[in-house]
Amino acid sequence: MRILIAEDDSILADGLSRSLRYDGYTVDVVNDGHSADCALQLQAFDLLILDLDLPRMHGLTVLRQLRQRNTPLPVLILTAADTVEQRVKGLDLGADDYMAKPFALSELEARARALTRRSAGTSSTLLTHKKLSFDLNGRTATIAGQPLELSARETSLLEVFLSRTGRMISKNQFVDLLCEWGDEVTPNAIEVYIHRLRKKIEPSGARIVTVRGLGYCLETQNRDESVTA
Repeated sequence: MRILIAEDDSILADGLSRSLRYDGYTVDVVNDGHSADCALQLQAFDLLILDLDLPRMHGLTVLRQLRQRNTPLPVLILTAADTVEQRVKGLDLGADDYMAKPFALSELEARARALTRRSAGTSSTLLTHKKLSFDLNGRTATIAGQPLELSARETSLLEVFLSRTGRMISKNQFVDLLCEWGDEVTPNAIEVYIHRLRKKIEPSGARIVTVRGLGYCLETQNRDESVTA
């Protein structure tokens, strides 16, 4: 899951990004509204954490332009000026949630998890497939109840596969979903990570298949011979 933080307080932005990365999210940060608007037009995200009092473009303008492009991205607004009028205005413009500063970091993390689950089309905190289970809150995987040891990158790959079971995902899409700006992760590196993950989840009965020229898919049923493991 990839999050964009638009926050001009560098200390707060750094703390938020560190905490969310620790939770397994891919996080990019901008410190003004114009940069946020440009990023939202160029890159797909799973959640926008948006400060309102941003330089160069107000947060509400960023939100308005996002919704005018018919982008359904979940938006969590942060603001130091917590008034009923401002909350109503933000929600009417299309915000999904609202938090006043100062806030408890644990609460923001919980709200981020809820919004990204909704973005992925599920309300459950547990993703399952065959004998494989993944806890979205703890970011832990099990096979038939037994812990599955995964690296951080493998964990993120598994989350993507389980939230998109049966859907084709290209190597370039994996790079967009899992890599922050400045990360030097190539499509070939993604191929290596997927190869390692495929071996680890084999005992669960879950199968990652490769479709030549298209990408990878966590299959829901047996496929024909045009698909290779």
